[in-house]
Amino acid sequence: MELNDIRTFAAVARTGGITRAAEELNTVQSNVTQRVKALEAEIGTALFERHSRGMTL
Repeated sequence: MELNDIRTFAAVARTGGITRAAEELNTVQSNVTQRVKALEAEIGTALFERHSRGMTL
């Protein structure tokens, strides 16, 4: 787990979505998605509930 992974997680949690988090972090959506999936794999559980309007904790 890296600090950037935690920052990405926090941005997604704060903004409620991958797209908005990517904009806030000045990166691409695929990078945010990859970091969230890597964190979920490392922890072994889903961190977000995904739905059509974004993501929630």
